[in-house]
Amino acid sequence: MGRPPDHTPDGCLGPGACRRCAIHFSDIAMNTSTAFSAVLAQAQPLDEGALQFHVTEDWTQGRTAFGGLQGAMALTAMRRLVPATVPLRVLQTTFIGPVPPGAVVVRARVLRTGKSVTHAQAQIEVDGAVACLVVGVFGSARESSLQLERATYPQLPAVDTLRDMPLFPGMTPNFLTHCAMRWALSTPPFTGASDAHSGIYIRLDEPATSEAHLVAITDIIPTPALSLLKKPTPASSLTWTLELLRHDIAETGPAPGWWLMDAEVTYGAGGYISQTALLWDAQRRPVALSRQTVTVFG
Repeated sequence: MGRPPDHTPDGCLGPGACRRCAIHFSDIAMNTSTAFSAVLAQAQPLDEGALQFHVTEDWTQGRTAFGGLQGAMALTAMRRLVPATVPLRVLQTTFIGPVPPGAVVVRARVLRTGKSVTHAQAQIEVDGAVACLVVGVFGSARESSLQLERATYPQLPAVDTLRDMPLFPGMTPNFLTHCAMRWALSTPPFTGASDAHSGIYIRLDEPATSEAHLVAITDIIPTPALSLLKKPTPASSLTWTLELLRHDIAETGPAPGWWLMDAEVTYGAGGYISQTALLWDAQRRPVALSRQTVTVFG
């Protein structure tokens, strides 16, 4: 995500969107557009534990499917084997290779079921090869005297005072046509920011009503490391650990429909970035903790 040719500082990618070349996310027409929930709902059972999905071009980033969609497809396959009454606690993902648009097979199996916790695994296959490996940890609530919530909601500009980041076809990932992002802290990628700490309001173009939606939402934002750079540079997630803190999803509150991702790079060297992000819902409650290892090619 960067500046198009002849883009001037007068048209920044932040609250002052470019007057000459910005294209709002809702105005971009893809040849094929499929809602997030429809991609998951249209999955076809193949055999026990296996589903076939169809990834459309509008859900890609570069040559692969959006990582949040990959995680959601894996979760959907595991949910066929794990009761919905047992909440998802952790999703551990390794992105092994590209998942191009088209038919995708996801195979899931239960690794172990204990008294409270079930471990399951799902692998996304492309032409018979594993392209993504996901482990899901599902756990029933336990009696506990511990109740801790140490995170505090960041003091940032209100979402209605900011503007959507514009999209540039061919430069910004296709899947962003289904999302909106508003930078409240730092600036978008390749703008030469001074700090690798971002506060970004995000939303999907459909209500977020499920675990799968939360998985997708937490992977929308780019790594804050890209904001430090001054020219477009490829980056790719290697690993992703997502911990769901709450399961009572709420999109109503001070900023209806909007979620806040507070993300920070904790270390970066040798082309590898370690980052942590906390997702807040519309009621300003922490709902998910995301940790990623990202490769930056430049």
